[in-house]
Parts: sequence; structure tokens; C-alpha cells
Amino acid sequence: MPGDDELLSIVSSASIACGGHAGDDETMLRAVRAARDRGVAIGAHPGFADRENFGRRRLMLPPDELDAQVRSQVRRLVEIAEDVDARVRYLKLHGALANMAAEEPAVAALCFASVTGLVDDLAILAIDNSAQVDVAETMGYAVVREAYADRAYLPNGLLVPRSEAGAVLHDPAAIAERAVRLARAGELVAIDGSVIRTGSTSLCIHGDTPEAVAIARAVRQALEAEGIVIAASY
Repeated sequence: MPGDDELLSIVSSASIACGGHAGDDETMLRAVRAARDRGVAIGAHPGFADRENFGRRRLMLPPDELDAQVRSQVRRLVEIAEDVDARVRYLKLHGALANMAAEEPAVAALCFASVTGLVDDLAILAIDNSAQVDVAETMGYAVVREAYADRAYLPNGLLVPRSEAGAVLHDPAAIAERAVRLARAGELVAIDGSVIRTGSTSLCIHGDTPEAVAIARAVRQALEAEGIVIAASY
């Protein structure tokens, strides 16, 4: 995306598309090198191999096909990173696959099992209050609980579907205020005004959101102004 280089100067970790919903060997290599040079933690970001819909359409795949898609994507990023003395430190599922894994323990278990053995000490970056967290912990992974800075929430702690109005947030100042509240109070406000408790320690900003760079900059500045340290924990 056009803002990738700027984002990598702001964020502490980068979830890199690895050939499924987006990306190829060239983009992976470029992103890995840029992240490595800036001290940004590298994460594998596999999704459904559905480029037409950017991995944001729910697909019902046979288990062996889903296993192969996730494993092949992550393995390729790991290989590219190793070639330039970098390391993939975490896994974060993308798009519709991430949402399905947040709702269905069986989907989460299949995805996480598919990458077992690819990387030592691989962490799972998982949306908090979801099946992803429970499954990853049960499987013995280190888990980093994540919240979404630029997405609206349902009262149950899951994301508002992108097909609904207001699902994606665009105001950098409002998002920054939201990030500070999350960091200080462990709270997110759902789309209906109810308050969700969260133990999230990571904030996602989508690189394809038009305001991504402005959002990332505003969030970082607001957190630092509160004395909150921004660093990857994996």
C-alpha cells in the first residue's frame, strides 16, 4: 500500500500479507527488509487465497485445503525472512479467516496447528474476547491479545461486519482518544454505546484504510503523551 514505508516508521510490529489475499515474493521481501531495518517485529498474515475479495469473503474450505493455504503462506514468508537474516515472530490471521477463527474454535485450531513447527516460539496475535485466544492458549502458544483501533465493535466483543455502516473508523483524533482509553482503562465502546472490557496490549491499524498513516501517527502520539511505552512483546 502507498503508506507502508511511513507506517513502518511508526508501528512496532508489521503483519505482512504472504501471498494469499495479497502479496508476492517481491512485496514480502521488501516489507521484511524494511521492518528488519527499522526494528519492527515481523508477523505472518495469512488469509483466504481470494485476491478478488482481498480475503474478506467467508469461504467454507475443506480442512486439508485450508491447512495447506495457511501453512504454505506462512512457510514462504519464513523462508524469505530467513534469507535476509530476519525472523517471523508471530502469526495473525487476516480478514474473513480471522473473523471465522474468532467465532469457531475448530477453525482457529486448524489454522494454528497448520503452522506448528515452522518457527520456534511463534506467538499468536489474536483478537481479545474471542475463540482465537482460548484455542491458542490451550495449544500452548504465547498469546498477544489484540484490539482493532480502526474498526467498530459489536457488544459481544467481535467486530462489526464490514458490510454494515460504521464498521470502519476514519477519524484519527477519535481513534487516538479510543486508544488511550483502552490502554488506561481496558475499555472499548461498542457500536451501541455499551462498554467492552478488554485485556488487549496490541492495537491493529489496517494498512489499506485510506487514513492509515494519519491514524497511526495520532495513536502513537497520544499514547506517548500519556507515558505509554510502545514496543512489540514477541
